[in-house]
Amino acid sequence: MNGPHDVGGMMGFGPVDPEHNEPIFHAPWEERALGMALCAGALGKWTLDESRHAREDRHPADYYSSSYYEIWIKGLERLLVRHEVVTEDELAAGRSLVEAKPPERILAAERVPRALASGGPVDREPTQPARFEVGDAVAVREMNPSTHTRLPRYARGKRGTVETVAGCHIFPDTHAHGLGEQPHWLYTVEFSGTELWGADADPTLSVTIDAWEPYLVAASTAQADAVVSS
Repeated sequence: MNGPHDVGGMMGFGPVDPEHNEPIFHAPWEERALGMALCAGALGKWTLDESRHAREDRHPADYYSSSYYEIWIKGLERLLVRHEVVTEDELAAGRSLVEAKPPERILAAERVPRALASGGPVDREPTQPARFEVGDAVAVREMNPSTHTRLPRYARGKRGTVETVAGCHIFPDTHAHGLGEQPHWLYTVEFSGTELWGADADPTLSVTIDAWEPYLVAASTAQADAVVSS
């Protein structure tokens, strides 16, 4: 999805200006927003990938005018309505209007540390060998899906080298839309700065991304396709 969240490497947004001694939260409501999102996620009604997509799939004017935790809350509201935990009318009223169904799962306060420490593992047993090995030259597919993807826009159509074979993991592009886990091999791929941003880029710069196997083709295949198309 070419959404407003995918701004890596884009110009025009100004410099990154880290805040010195930045606090974890800038206001009490941000702490509550994070807590609400985690507790609601523990209901088990949606996946991590669906929740990420709910936050990212926003109009650019809305996304860029919202703070980090405002985006989290807006995404959570969308999920709660979609999965019939609350209604649009209840969100507008700020309270329950009908008796809610008892949740099947509740994240009790005493279970929070353990739940956060254990996380939600997404690695899966492979069903077929990895297509690529460390050191292989690969090319990223040129793709512009209207649905969820974890492939950054700046890497599409670029060539890199496999740095790590990271095992088999849930494929977020399908998992975000209720189409199943469909696990694929995951690779860390390294790119030079000049490959990504041209001759004017810092020649000492390199960038790595995590890329699922469906995002990649062998560099030799990509070269052959380019010759045929020309």
